[in-house]
Amino acid sequence: MTDMKILAIDTALQATSACVFEAGADAPEAMETIAMARGHAEALVPLIERVMARVEGGFPSLSRVAVTVGPGSFTGLRIGIAAARAIGIARNVPVVGVVTLAALAAPLILQQRPGLVVAAIDAHHGNIYIAAFDQDGRAVLSPCLMTIHDAIEALEPLPIRLIGSGAPMLAVEASASGRPVELVGDGTAPDIAFVARLGLLADPLVPARPLYLKAPDAKPQSGNPIVLAST
Repeated sequence: MTDMKILAIDTALQATSACVFEAGADAPEAMETIAMARGHAEALVPLIERVMARVEGGFPSLSRVAVTVGPGSFTGLRIGIAAARAIGIARNVPVVGVVTLAALAAPLILQQRPGLVVAAIDAHHGNIYIAAFDQDGRAVLSPCLMTIHDAIEALEPLPIRLIGSGAPMLAVEASASGRPVELVGDGTAPDIAFVARLGLLADPLVPARPLYLKAPDAKPQSGNPIVLAST
């Protein structure tokens, strides 16, 4: 993995982010994050261009592209994955997917403290996207969509460290059930440097595909035809 340089992209949640990270480095060569709830499409390409302008060798130096694939905003995921695929095709390099929940949890997992690391994203209507990991980084609950009550029932009776937009709601439920719980950070978006680190570890033969976990909230009106493509 030496001399591998990766571009990481995230538009899944409440930020637009990109960074370039070289394998074996302690920090990204260049990075930028803009907090935003909307407007990812307009912000992403100029942001990537600014990041790459600070990278020695520019786009030709890239060996791989990583992108968050969900769960997250349907629109945000499509924007990020489309941009990553376009760069991958243009540079003829692999494009790998990083699960948003894993990227959120990664900084906590590295601390290797006893108990569970739980990443939770608010999915609205009393639901959360959730994944849980033990102190060695082993997934003990794979990414899924659950009610807050069911999520607590599914977790082992261990101290819980929580991160993500769904963490405060989960913390209330956990405390009510007598679980030791700690909220860590705001978790509105993953640290883009950890998206890059996980992207370096990903299998380059597995292409990036969206991980939605639920159907979109918007539904076509009954009786109206859906046009899939024009001819």
